[in-house]
Amino acid sequence: MRDSREKITVVVADDHEMYRDGVVRALVGSGWIDVVGEADDGEAAFAAIVEHRPDVALVDHRMPGIDGTEIVRRAARDGLTTRIVVLSAFTDPNLVYGALEEGAAGYLPKETRRRELVEAVRKAADGGTVLPAELAAGLAGEIRHRRSDRGPVLSERETEILRLMAQGLTTPAIAKQLFVAPSTVKTHVQRMYEKLEVTERAAAVAEAMRRGLLE
Repeated sequence: MRDSREKITVVVADDHEMYRDGVVRALVGSGWIDVVGEADDGEAAFAAIVEHRPDVALVDHRMPGIDGTEIVRRAARDGLTTRIVVLSAFTDPNLVYGALEEGAAGYLPKETRRRELVEAVRKAADGGTVLPAELAAGLAGEIRHRRSDRGPVLSERETEILRLMAQGLTTPAIAKQLFVAPSTVKTHVQRMYEKLEVTERAAAVAEAMRRGLLE
């Protein structure tokens, strides 16, 4: 755990020199942040993180070489403990979701004010997730959209019946194995068909496999 009395170490990566210099000045000017490395492309940014093992890294989403999300992915792969916050002029919810899904500690628009940027570094260093309210709202919508794309979730009983159907069991055989009436099985099957938008057994099994419901 980081000692709160020690300065927070940071690597800053952005291919726009003037913007990078502004970020560095803002961080150093706080008096309790030490910028230990800078980079102007993705590969150099990841190398700096590996070399310096900073508490936090602020990385541009789009840079020559690899992008910010790929840096996050590599850091997670290699077990690095640096908390990586992605900075970007692009705030599409899909990008935000992708970065956080890979393990980013946060995502900030490039127009974030200096004071807010400094506080974001502190929050990330302390283990928090950095995400402005305006991006959080878009992220919530993206999560709902992705869930709807995956389709409705089958109930535990429906999934159980679907697995038995995939094994080739008839309705009476399924009812016997589950100790329920055949009519109960038929009711579950009908609901399952409606959720999967199919009308017969083979199509239900195929659709469930396509959606990963039988994994």
